[in-house]
Amino acid sequence: MDSLTQSDINRVCITDIKAMQIQGAGQTLVKVETDSGLYGIGEAGASGPVVRANIQVLKPLLIGADPLAIDRLFNTMISQMHTYRAHIPTVSGIDIALWDLAGKILNRPVCELLTGKYRDRIAIYYTGGPQNPFDRTSCHEWAQKMKEHPEGYKVFKCGGIDPAWIYPRFELNKAPMSNTLSPAQLRIVRKANENIREALGFDFDIIVSGHGEWDLPTAIGFSHAVEAIEPIWIEDMLPTWYIDSWKQYKQASRVPLITGEKMELVREFRPFIVSGALDAIHPDLCFSGGITGCRQIAQLAELYYLPVALHNVGSIVQNLANAHFGASVRNFTMSETRMYTYAASLPQLKEMNEEELRVVDGQLRVPTKPGLGLTLNAQALRRCLVDGEPYWD
Repeated sequence: MDSLTQSDINRVCITDIKAMQIQGAGQTLVKVETDSGLYGIGEAGASGPVVRANIQVLKPLLIGADPLAIDRLFNTMISQMHTYRAHIPTVSGIDIALWDLAGKILNRPVCELLTGKYRDRIAIYYTGGPQNPFDRTSCHEWAQKMKEHPEGYKVFKCGGIDPAWIYPRFELNKAPMSNTLSPAQLRIVRKANENIREALGFDFDIIVSGHGEWDLPTAIGFSHAVEAIEPIWIEDMLPTWYIDSWKQYKQASRVPLITGEKMELVREFRPFIVSGALDAIHPDLCFSGGITGCRQIAQLAELYYLPVALHNVGSIVQNLANAHFGASVRNFTMSETRMYTYAASLPQLKEMNEEELRVVDGQLRVPTKPGLGLTLNAQALRRCLVDGEPYWD
């Protein structure tokens, strides 16, 4: 069943919500089923067991509800405090699935249900740099491949501080927040980034990034170290819990600053936006509140003339959701994608949709089919599952 008649729409209700974790970045697909036979697919920024546990908390709020009441359902889900506070990555996955479902019910693409399209294509950028940024030959070999990449990327997230350059046994997931680098260590960082820029040239743009692990002096020192390579922005250098540190950082940095990939809802973005602590924001649809929550964030940012980019390490589901979001948000600039790496290492993630995700000149065309534009391939989808995960439990 592709869509419903007008007389059927008011009779649709949610009957079940399911989830299963897929390979890649540890994210989970969410499925919202209805009594009409139509269903919506979303993606949540958490593991399968975590998402399924939180779905059980949310099910009493959703089963039997009208799936088109998206704003009301979203606000109901995020308002939960007792016995458990709302888990926003799970809410994000459900919200994306509800928008996909709404498009199928109304036989329209998601972007048309939001605002209509500001653009038919969205710009996306490539994440990944040379294997050895201290070796000029390695840098130039990598840069030549990027310049000849068939998808025609114009922006590369390829610089920053790789802790392994400084600490050979550094493991990010075990590191304490607010690490410090000395001036001598920052000179090493400067050299690596300058090698990348020399190889790539100034006809392409560079993003440099961290993961929120550095302290204020290091962040400021890093900004000074990479000024010469003229990055679009520096991403996620400080932890996001200390707004005063970000304001000091903004005052000291001559390079634009961006953060937000692990921040949740407009309530966490608001202090950064209204205080002028950032030059752009960087939410993630699967972590920050889905399409509904991230549109609220973008609307606030628009009042302050701040651009919006999207963090994205997800599957084709998140990429298509990002396309619809980007098409319908006026101050949207670009989205990250990892689909090119998944095509090489996890081809099943690209094959899970019947239609190929095609990037031309660094631009992804916005789907025109109902919902997100997904036509899932069940056989490929089964190959995408993490070991031990149930197929739509």
